[in-house]
Amino acid sequence: MKKVSRENLDALFAAIAEAKKLYLPVADGTDEKRGAKYGVWTPEAKYAAEAVNTVRSAKDFFFPQVENMVNFKVNGKKIEVDDIRTECEDFVIFGVRACDAASFKILDSVYLSEPVDTYYQNRREHGVVMTMSCSKPSETCFCSVFGIDAAEPAGDVSCWLTDDAVLMQANTEKGEALLASLPMLEDAADDAAEESKAKTKAILEKLPLKNLSTDSFGGDKLMELFSSDKWASLSEACLGCGTCTFVCPTCQCYDIRDYDTGHGVQRFRCWDSCMYADFTKTAGGQPRPTQLERFRQRFMHKLVYYPANNDGVFGCVGCGRCMKSCPISMNIVKVMKTLGEGNA
Repeated sequence: MKKVSRENLDALFAAIAEAKKLYLPVADGTDEKRGAKYGVWTPEAKYAAEAVNTVRSAKDFFFPQVENMVNFKVNGKKIEVDDIRTECEDFVIFGVRACDAASFKILDSVYLSEPVDTYYQNRREHGVVMTMSCSKPSETCFCSVFGIDAAEPAGDVSCWLTDDAVLMQANTEKGEALLASLPMLEDAADDAAEESKAKTKAILEKLPLKNLSTDSFGGDKLMELFSSDKWASLSEACLGCGTCTFVCPTCQCYDIRDYDTGHGVQRFRCWDSCMYADFTKTAGGQPRPTQLERFRQRFMHKLVYYPANNDGVFGCVGCGRCMKSCPISMNIVKVMKTLGEGNA
C-alpha cells in the first residue's frame, strides 16, 4: 500500500496530469458537499473531497451522453462513409465512489459482450479508475443492499482518505503502473486503511436504508411483479421527465439519429429513457402506450429482467441519485418497499 499526505494532493494530481488527462470531483464554488461534478484537474480546481457523490455519475467517461459515431456524404446513389473514430487518449478518473465503480461492471456486461461496442471498449481500455472509500455516506445511500462495500471500493486503484493522508492500493496492472509512476508516494503498512474502513462500516450500519430488502425481487418473481396492481398508484404522479434515468449510473439505453448538416450527414447516438413516450416506438406503434407501462419497464428492468439474465446481479447500485433528483420524490426505494409489502 502507498500513501501521500493531504498537503501533497495537488502535487499528486499534477504528476498524474503530466502523463494522462485527470478528472476528479470539483466543488461548484459554493458548497463542496453539494453540487460536485467531474471536471478536468487544473491547479485552480478544488477537489471536493467531502462530496458523497457527484450530481452525475462517472458513467459519462465511458458512455457519454452524446457522441458522434460516423459521417456520410451522399452524392446521388453513392454514399461515402467517413469513419471518424480515433484512439482515445489515456485518462484517469480520481475519487470514484464504490457505487459508481460497481456500475461499470453492469455497463461492461452490456457493452463488452458480443458484439462488443468498440466505442465503449476504447474508452474502458484507456481509462484508469481511482476509487475513493466513502468516509461520510449519505442517508440516501443504500449500496450495501446490493452487496457493494463503500469501505472497500473496487477500481484500478482503491483509495482511503484519512485525517492527514490518502492511502492507495493498486488492484490491476493499470493501477500498479500508475502508482509506480508517481515519485511522491511513500510506502504504507498493509493494514493502514483498517481504521478508516472501520469508521465507514460503523456509519453504514446506521443508515436508514440499510435493511431495505431485495428478497421480493429477481427473475423468479417476474409474472408476480409484472401483474401487480400496485404499479397504478406508484406511477400515477410520474411526469415521465427521465431525470432518474439521466442521473443513474447503470442506465444504458440510447437512440441513434442522423443529422443533415447541409454538407453531409452526421450519425450520433445519445442517451434515451424508457420513461419517454417515444421510447421503443416503431412503425407499428408504441408497445408501451401508457406511463404506467413505461414506469413499470424501468423498475422491472433494474429489479427483475437484469438479474434474471445476469446471475442474480441487480441493475441498481444504490447510489441514491434518483432519490435526490426526482421532482415528485418517486424512486426505486419506494418501489421496492411498496412491491415488497407482504411478499418478503
